[in-house]
Amino acid sequence: MKFTEFTISTTSEASELVADILWQYTTYGVAVCDYKDVIELIENRRDTFDYLEDELQTQGFNGALVKAYVELSETEVVAKQINSDLENLEKNAKGNILVGSLETTRRIVEGDDWIEIWKKHFRPIHYGKIVICPKWIEYDEKPNEKVIYIDSNMAFGTGEHETTSMCITLLEEYVEENTTVLDIGTGSGVLGIASVKLGAKRAVMTDIDQVAVLSANHNAEINGVSEKTEVWRSDLLNGVSDIGDLAVANITAEILVRLTNDISTQLKKDGYFIMSGIIKSKLNFVIKSFSSCGFKHIKTLDKGEWHAVVMQNVGL
Repeated sequence: MKFTEFTISTTSEASELVADILWQYTTYGVAVCDYKDVIELIENRRDTFDYLEDELQTQGFNGALVKAYVELSETEVVAKQINSDLENLEKNAKGNILVGSLETTRRIVEGDDWIEIWKKHFRPIHYGKIVICPKWIEYDEKPNEKVIYIDSNMAFGTGEHETTSMCITLLEEYVEENTTVLDIGTGSGVLGIASVKLGAKRAVMTDIDQVAVLSANHNAEINGVSEKTEVWRSDLLNGVSDIGDLAVANITAEILVRLTNDISTQLKKDGYFIMSGIIKSKLNFVIKSFSSCGFKHIKTLDKGEWHAVVMQNVGL
C-alpha cells in the first residue's frame, strides 16, 4: 500500500502545534524531528541513536520537521485542509510564537518503508527518574529508573518536547502513594502511566480520539499497569465520574480553560492541577480563568516559549 509523506518545516516552539494539526488527518503516524535533539544526541548520546534525518544534518537548519503519513487516495483533499489549517496557525500565532516557514513538501512511500522510517526517529528519552523508550529498542534499564515502553505509531512524538518534560518533572514532585490521578487528553498514555510508575494507586485517562484511547490502553498493558489504569473516550471530563487527588493536562490554553466548568468538582479539595501546553501570551489567561473558579496559583515552570503551571483547588 502506498502513502503520501507530508513534511512541514517549522520551529521547535511550534512543532507540537503543527503536529496537532496533522493528527487530525492521519491515524498512521506523526513524527517530530527537532534540530535541538540532534545537537544534544551528537554531543552527548550518539551511541543511542542510529538514524539522523538527512535534512537535519544540513548545515544551517535550526528548526523542526514534522512528518505525517496519509493514504495516497486522500492526498489532494488532505493537502488542502492542511494548508488551510497552517494558514490559520500562522495568523493566530502572529506576535505570540514564531512558526517558521511552514513550507510543506510531500513524497510517495511504500507502507513498509514509512513504518521503518518512522521507527528510526525514536530513541530513549530521559525525564528525571522517568525514561520513555520505544518497545522495539533494546534498553539497559539503570537502577532507580522507571521505564515506560511505548509500542505504537500513534500519538507519540520523537523529541523531548518542553511541555511533556515539564509535566513529568511536576508529576515527580506531586504524585504521592495511594492517590488517583486524572490524565486529561492522555494521547499515548505517557503521563497516566508515569503517574502509576511514580506511585499513584490509579490513573484515569481520557481522550476524545479513539486512536489515542486504543494506544493508551495498549501501552498501559505492555507496561504492566493495566490493573491500575482506566482509559475513557471522552471530551475532557465529560461523562467521567471519578474524583482525582491530582490532575494533569498537556493541551492548549483554550482547551484548558474549558475545564473550569468541571475540574473544581472532580478534583478533591486542596488537590493540585498540573497544566502545560501554554504559550507565554496565554499564561495569565489560564491563571486568571482558574483563579476565578477557586484555584490558587502555586508555581510556574517555563521552557522556551512554553509554560506549565500548578494550581490548587482551594475552593471559592
